[in-house]
Amino acid sequence: MSIVRVREHVNPLSKKYQTPINPPDWSHLYHDLHRPLYLDIGCGKGRFLLQMAQVQPEWNFLGLEIREPLVEQANGWKAELGLTNLHYLFCNANNSLRPLLRSLPVGRLQQATIQFPDPWFKRKHQKRRVVQPDLIEALAEAITLGGKVFIQSDVEEVAVEMRDRFAAHPAFVCEHYDWLDSNPLPIPTERETSTMERGEAVYRSLFIKK
Repeated sequence: MSIVRVREHVNPLSKKYQTPINPPDWSHLYHDLHRPLYLDIGCGKGRFLLQMAQVQPEWNFLGLEIREPLVEQANGWKAELGLTNLHYLFCNANNSLRPLLRSLPVGRLQQATIQFPDPWFKRKHQKRRVVQPDLIEALAEAITLGGKVFIQSDVEEVAVEMRDRFAAHPAFVCEHYDWLDSNPLPIPTERETSTMERGEAVYRSLFIKK
């Protein structure tokens, strides 16, 4: 797999990223559109979903990423492996998530993850963080009853903010208000693996649509 080098951070509030994506024809993206859909918001290089699509072939997987070269690279890897249950889309999730999810067949979205999002440490930049109330509302509208949203970060401040914003929404209940000791997913992200290998903490929460 060839590796594309791109900027680590992209400002989602810049003019370049203010036009919402036009929803695709979902039937052209997946071999079987009737499978449940797993959504990864901010999928980065896409390797996590690349593995998930192979170990859970009964699901469809969708990765959203704001850095277009990474999306092109990930879709190339997907094509090389012949995976028909996986696709990556270039978009700004903060303005594209709602139209994307509203265009899906009802009841398809059953699980979503937001893992190690850009922390944007400076106070004046925190409005760039991906987990904003509108994004949570879009997920609440689309995800099925009993559907799951898993969030994690190696920055406690970011994890607390994400957890508290989801907990404040009436559609979601936190399965364990304390941080989860382990990842409930079968595949870790590269960031999670490197963080754990350094002996540093990962802050995880799991929410259920009630």
